[in-house]
Amino acid sequence: MQQALPGEGKTAAPRRRDRPRWRNRDVWAISLSAFFSDTGYQGVLAGFPLFLVLTLHQPVWEFGLASAIAYGGGTLFAGAGALLGDRFGHRRVAITGNALIPLLSLSALWANPAVAIGLLCAGWWARNFRTPSRRVMLVEAVPDEGDRNSVFGFLHALDIGGGALAGTYVLIAVIEHVAFKWIFLGSALPLAIATFSLTRSTTGRKEPRNTPQKEVVPGAPQPALPGTTPLLVAAAVFGFTYYSVGFPVLTAAQGSAHLSVGIGAFLLLNAVSAATGYFVGPRLGSRLPDRFRDLGALGYLFSVVGAALLAFGYGEHLGTVTLMFGVVALGFALGIVETVEPSLMSVLKPGQRASRGFGALTAARSVGLTLGNVIMGLLYGLGADWAYGYAAVAGAAAVVIVLGAIPAARRAEGQQRTRREDRRQ
Repeated sequence: MQQALPGEGKTAAPRRRDRPRWRNRDVWAISLSAFFSDTGYQGVLAGFPLFLVLTLHQPVWEFGLASAIAYGGGTLFAGAGALLGDRFGHRRVAITGNALIPLLSLSALWANPAVAIGLLCAGWWARNFRTPSRRVMLVEAVPDEGDRNSVFGFLHALDIGGGALAGTYVLIAVIEHVAFKWIFLGSALPLAIATFSLTRSTTGRKEPRNTPQKEVVPGAPQPALPGTTPLLVAAAVFGFTYYSVGFPVLTAAQGSAHLSVGIGAFLLLNAVSAATGYFVGPRLGSRLPDRFRDLGALGYLFSVVGAALLAFGYGEHLGTVTLMFGVVALGFALGIVETVEPSLMSVLKPGQRASRGFGALTAARSVGLTLGNVIMGLLYGLGADWAYGYAAVAGAAAVVIVLGAIPAARRAEGQQRTRREDRRQ
């Protein structure tokens, strides 16, 4: 029912409910940038293990080492990006990092494993360099903490949706026997579009020195909340099981003796992950204990299920269907983790602490990934079931850590509520 506005005889139009209030221009610009970024570099990530192992005939452990170098260096670049973003402006850092990601598009131009790995790592380091700043830009665009699950789920949906599109493109190209150097070079175009889209956002600009500093999240509580350390520890431990998607791609391809099945596994994982972020993310709990619960019981736990299915399916020769169920579980876990982890960090580290929090989160994940991919590569030589069995055990440890933080989260939320009530009085 329409009501008259004060002082006017006309009635106001009913408020539209078809678009959430957080889905503004800046959110679209940042999320579309994520979509085109993944459309570009995920195509390289999908094809690189096949290029290195099956085309250049390098051992699987070398792919694990390459992934470890990429993720390990990414730890340093993520931290540097967070610090430089605070100093020079997160928008500038995010755009610069995004503009350098196409270095990985050149990784198949030379049939040289060292050059290929070096270019892949350089592009990945650029990606990590811009990630904390891009997340800060997104937080600035959405002041309401209650919308964080929705906005990070939306970002992840477009992000990984681009990865699914990349998987489709690579799948068709592999079926048509297109050389990997052309497949990888084609990724440079969507990456250029991603950088342009990021320039359309207005958030993340550096405040002039004579301008009073304002909080990144207006109205957010100033003190950092307890729970950051368990989250970072869990993220690092989860990194030990958050292995490169190249391993399931290799497992599916080798198990079926068809490259296209491997790319199909990559496509399926990304499609499930994108759908999870978009449809499940907004329905997750917004309270602090709920975020820890969802991260552990839905995100980390399903990664354990996925790894166990891959280990069991490969070890018992149960065929492609069982392996694909494992891939689906991994995709669901990824959608939850990539939605809840940054959303949770934005609450634990509000305001101007957000940049350091996101940098620490990316670094913690990279530390786990560095060792995790080396271990995965070495164990893969004994058998894929050994590698995925290890991943399941490491993932279970992350579940225990993050669920163990729930009581502290409840206490912190109660203290925060008390402070707010005291301020009102």
